[in-house]
Amino acid sequence: MTPSDKLPLLFLLLTIFISTTHAATFVIRNQCPYTVWAAAVPGGGRRLDRGQSWTINVPAGTAGARIWGRTGCNFDAGGRGHCQTGDCGGVLHCTAYGVPPNTLAEYALKQFSNLDFFDISLVDGFNIPMDFSPTGGGCRGIRCTADINGQCPKALRVPGGCNNPCTTFKTDEYCCNSGRCGPTNYSRFFKQRCPDAYSYPKDDPTSTFTCPSGVNYRVVFCPTGSSTSSLPLSSQ
Repeated sequence: MTPSDKLPLLFLLLTIFISTTHAATFVIRNQCPYTVWAAAVPGGGRRLDRGQSWTINVPAGTAGARIWGRTGCNFDAGGRGHCQTGDCGGVLHCTAYGVPPNTLAEYALKQFSNLDFFDISLVDGFNIPMDFSPTGGGCRGIRCTADINGQCPKALRVPGGCNNPCTTFKTDEYCCNSGRCGPTNYSRFFKQRCPDAYSYPKDDPTSTFTCPSGVNYRVVFCPTGSSTSSLPLSSQ
């Protein structure tokens, strides 16, 4: 091999090294007393029985990313099937976002001022209690562990979870399609129970959190302190 032949290989190895060095590791753990089919975009999907974990590595600069849990799923040997909540096109390995209701961990890595931005969103409703926390950097974590499924307003109840009003009513008051909207009685229902979480699309000031880039994260379904009745509605 000539020196010129070695250059592409060296460049490839350097690229892999840089990507790995600047990737954030997300450990996704299921502590629910039922099976959760974890989903991540980017990342794919994985069945997690109680106590099981799944680790994904996400490159710096990734934006618009989500992690969520799916419930009531059935997949065949080829990974085709359906989930009652959080379904992503009928596949185990998600490449598209899930269908509401689903509790969302959202993030963007190494953005403005070398910061990671992260949040828990209930804009797509709620199906599973969640903790989303950096594991370093001295940054605080966030969680939503209230019994939203058990207390869900009748108009928002669906099998397996609690819909957001935008999904149910599809009006500008709840969906903010015009860009002009404020909190509603329904969004207050979510906010009062999970004050760290997005409750409607313009809920940024109290719901977006940051941490210096380079840290790793954990996402826990049914973290310690979750309401014991926060089971999927179909299981109650």
